Amino acid sequence: MAKKGNRVQVILECTEHKDSGMPGTSRYITTKNRKNTPERIELKKYNPILKKSTVHKEIK
Repeated sequence: MAKKGNRVQVILECTEHKDSGMPGTSRYITTKNRKNTPERIELKKYNPILKKSTVHKEIK
């Protein structure tokens, strides 16, 4: 039987895009180690609609 890993898949969503009121969303899927980072992560990623790098936060 395979053991359950600590890596989980998370979705990152742009915070600036949500506040701007423009249609559409910028989302990325990545993995994180649940054991090392139990809190929600924030990464700077490229938003193609706003055409700049913005902060993306983990959503549930």
